[in-house]
Amino acid sequence: MGQYKLLPYGISDYVQVKREGKYMVDKTMYLERMERTGNFLFLIRPRRFGKSLFLSMMESYYDIEAKDKFDLLFGDTYVGSHPTPERNEYQVLRLDFSKPGGNKDTIEDNVNGYLDMMYGDFVSRYAKYYPESYVIEYKQQKSTSDRVNYVHMMIKRFHMKAYLLVDEYDNFTNNVLNQHGEAVYNAMTNAEYFYCDLFKKFKGSFDRILMMGVSPVTMDDVTSGYNIATALTLKKNYNEMLGFSEEEVREMIRYYNEVGAFSLDEDDTLNVLRRWYGGYCFSEYNDVEGHTVFNSTMVLYYLKHIIFNGKAPSDIIDPNTIISYAGIDRIVRLDTLGGNRKGVLLEIAINGFTKCKVGRCFPAYQLTDPNMFKNLLFYYGMVTIKGMRGAQSILGIPNNSIREQYYNYMLVEYNKIQPLKIGDLDDAFRFAAYRGQWREMMECICRQYHDTTSVRSLIEGERNLQGFMNALLTLNPYYLTCPEVELNHGYCDFFLMPDLKRYPDIRHSYIIELKYLPMTATDADAEKQWNEAEEQIRGYAQGKVVRQMTGGTELHLIIAQIKGYDLLKLDKVNPVQE
Repeated sequence: MGQYKLLPYGISDYVQVKREGKYMVDKTMYLERMERTGNFLFLIRPRRFGKSLFLSMMESYYDIEAKDKFDLLFGDTYVGSHPTPERNEYQVLRLDFSKPGGNKDTIEDNVNGYLDMMYGDFVSRYAKYYPESYVIEYKQQKSTSDRVNYVHMMIKRFHMKAYLLVDEYDNFTNNVLNQHGEAVYNAMTNAEYFYCDLFKKFKGSFDRILMMGVSPVTMDDVTSGYNIATALTLKKNYNEMLGFSEEEVREMIRYYNEVGAFSLDEDDTLNVLRRWYGGYCFSEYNDVEGHTVFNSTMVLYYLKHIIFNGKAPSDIIDPNTIISYAGIDRIVRLDTLGGNRKGVLLEIAINGFTKCKVGRCFPAYQLTDPNMFKNLLFYYGMVTIKGMRGAQSILGIPNNSIREQYYNYMLVEYNKIQPLKIGDLDDAFRFAAYRGQWREMMECICRQYHDTTSVRSLIEGERNLQGFMNALLTLNPYYLTCPEVELNHGYCDFFLMPDLKRYPDIRHSYIIELKYLPMTATDADAEKQWNEAEEQIRGYAQGKVVRQMTGGTELHLIIAQIKGYDLLKLDKVNPVQE
């Protein structure tokens, strides 16, 4: 194996990435675009999409003290051969509001301590541009507010160009909202409170400002009157600024193949990454094809594991990217503000999508509106834009990583009401994958549905039954459970596609058709429905795409017919002979 660039997984320091010669996806072409767009900008993206690394890159590019390092840091990038007039022209202050922790009682002291540290560093780095008394007079100020005001005053007095970069601007206010509720949050964003006052100090003190975060809730509350900012979040020419585009991922795979770090089929690997880590779109396209991006941290996690271990990770979802159940639960509760947020989550998990008009920003009190809660899920990356229906966005689950989190949440909710016997499925899943013994798996799932009488209020009806079964099937580690995948001009209920990257010795794959009958259905109704199901599932199994998805395994066609809460008929259907 020859020498090659290491992947910058977990690194958010641009200088470190360049100094250590790590692989870098070039996003510098967006700098000139941002300069033309405006001086005061906001951009919202979910976590783990490379916001911190992008801001670190901007700090190096605009810092007047990094002028002599320009060729080293940017010589091989787009902006290296297309520099803008603003390059290395600024004194740069970069703040990261994920750093000061604490609860509602200590957060102000923690933030003030953090600001003292960061402004003190700013003063030291740029002291030579000011009178000799600059550092001493800064230290003589009596409070954090006075010190901040002093720095801003000196910037303006000596006509210095200053750039403010803010990472996670909404971090601690969102934490307070999730943990303590609307009343405390309102106190923190009150016009007389320190956080709002802090953002007012920024206005007019810096020539350029870029703020990045996860949620636009804080934006509306703390920036009222700060209406000079341009929101980039939904703009189409910034859709691929963070995360990786499909072409960028393809180039990465190609590079590591060429240098011998691994030997992977380019298209197959891209398909795996797309299913698990791709599918995000942050702009309102009628057709999102060609406009989706990948979660960059997840892609780096997967490829790095293959490089160093020679195989895909057994934990296909990077543990660092998972929104835990506790996190989802806090989003749902939000101090019991009201509104049917749990119903929204179940709707998305069961149907795979929902619809609403995506808001650019909204205050905390509007989170009682289910449509605003859908917006919050969009900004958290739990749903993404799949298309448009008039003025409304179709918001769908972006990939299997997020889908599993929904189903895990559903299972926790089911277990709150009545414990499920999940352990009974472990052997059944293995036998289905390696021996083709599918009946035990299906009977176990149907038995769980029959026995969980207390859960029926959550899963009454055909669509909710599909969600219940999908949640259990998703626990199967040997398959990628694909609900309503398009096969031969139709949509099957479930396709269990073998995960041959992780378990190359799997021998069997499955198409499962689930049919539901109300208690009032007659025997004739059942027979008619079964005959239709046989015709449907045989149609799904035909065609080249199905053979490709099964990866050479034996395909089984299974129909489960349920009447009310009872399994009426379960059988295997023979495919049409080609």
